Amino acid sequence: MFFDVKPILHTPGKQLEFTFTLDLSDVDFAGRYPVSRPVTVEGLVRNSADVLTMTMDLRSTLDAVCDRCGKAFRQEKEIPFTCVLAEEVENDDNDEIVLLEDGKVDLGDLARTIFILGMDTKTLCSEDCKGLCPRCGADLNLGPCSCKKETDPRLAVLAKLLENK
Repeated sequence: MFFDVKPILHTPGKQLEFTFTLDLSDVDFAGRYPVSRPVTVEGLVRNSADVLTMTMDLRSTLDAVCDRCGKAFRQEKEIPFTCVLAEEVENDDNDEIVLLEDGKVDLGDLARTIFILGMDTKTLCSEDCKGLCPRCGADLNLGPCSCKKETDPRLAVLAKLLENK
């Protein structure tokens, strides 16, 4: 989706707003497709002293799975993004400058890239998720499991001393 910024390119003080939805249901994250709902993209391009600044907010609800306990849950995801739009750049290494093509910016491709790069590499159902017992697989968030703690063989002699007291 190309967005034409030529109407404000050389008009300081003007701005253009945009809103659209993006379908990322085909994006595979480690064998899962967490973006089953559309991503809402809202933003604006503002000309301040002949510098075009674009701000964008990307939002969706993800179908996530906790990496500690395996529980499925919904996660609200919001990614803010800001960049400068330019007709030409001297240094291609600057990620904060997006190059215009004939006075237009490809918002669809840019939003897709921003959302994918903004995805969490690890998802947790809660910050204090205790995960699963490595022996019996019980969900430790529901309570302690019935496994007996195994003593480290290197400390077995010390454990025997504690049992005698």
